[in-house]
Amino acid sequence: MFVAPFAGHAAAQPATVDWTAAAQQLRAAAAGNPAAEQAMDRLIASGQLGRAEQVALPAQPFQIPAQSDIGRGAGPGVYGSGIALGMDGFRLGFFGGPGTISPNQGGAKLEVLWINLANGRSGTELHYEHNDVPVDTTIRTRALDTGAGPVVAAVYGSLWHRWSVPVSEEHPDGFAYRLGTISVPSFGAVYN
Repeated sequence: MFVAPFAGHAAAQPATVDWTAAAQQLRAAAAGNPAAEQAMDRLIASGQLGRAEQVALPAQPFQIPAQSDIGRGAGPGVYGSGIALGMDGFRLGFFGGPGTISPNQGGAKLEVLWINLANGRSGTELHYEHNDVPVDTTIRTRALDTGAGPVVAAVYGSLWHRWSVPVSEEHPDGFAYRLGTISVPSFGAVYN
């Protein structure tokens, strides 16, 4: 399956996003969801918002990458990014980390908190869809009905990765596995 970035409507899109205000609105949308509230609190406290430039929309990969305990495989650091996808509807996804995304996500839970700044719709969605083929480098949500307008989102939680290693007693299936836990969410804005 080919995964293509979402190409949004070019006509009525806003020119920039106020990252701090957008993060505050997303934090308010997280009310009542302790995991989402904590993720947003970590993002706001990280200082990343002050360093983000005003980014013109549409932007497919999220403007602020996630940080995790495993980074890209060499210890804590930059991990990957949220992304907007346009396949059979508007979906939010995630790519990055070491190796590839494991087909078995048992014990992991990667979520995205989103809000449409134009209409106030918001929600939290689980990333669960992934095809175990080399061209599929993302894990995605179901198709979302966010409505038209700028959508701000943050990806948080945990995700299993795997990469090929020689078959051994320790790796009978020929893969090594690593669970990445996001410490600072990936944050961004896209235009739907």
